[in-house]
Amino acid sequence: MPRMGRVVLPNYPHHIVQRGHNRQVVFAETGDFQRYLYDLRELKAVFGVKVYAYCLMDNHVHLLLAPGESVAGLGQLMKALAARMTRYRNKLEGRSGTLWEG
Repeated sequence: MPRMGRVVLPNYPHHIVQRGHNRQVVFAETGDFQRYLYDLRELKAVFGVKVYAYCLMDNHVHLLLAPGESVAGLGQLMKALAARMTRYRNKLEGRSGTLWEG
């Protein structure tokens, strides 16, 4: 049986957890946290998503986000945010591959 699709409501806050692949450390130094928040700040404006709260841990992130009228913006923001952080860490560590679960 296929997994049920995610329910995303416009202008409604959603709790999102983004976890490091195999629970590996994603934020090793202060600059990593700053980079993630910089990208989040930039991308929220691009995709019309409101950020209510966040909690960045060393191997995962909790976000409280609300999409605007276009609910697709939430998924697009998370995809772009994950891709940017993955490119950043891979370049920093001279590696390739995924950074996040899912």
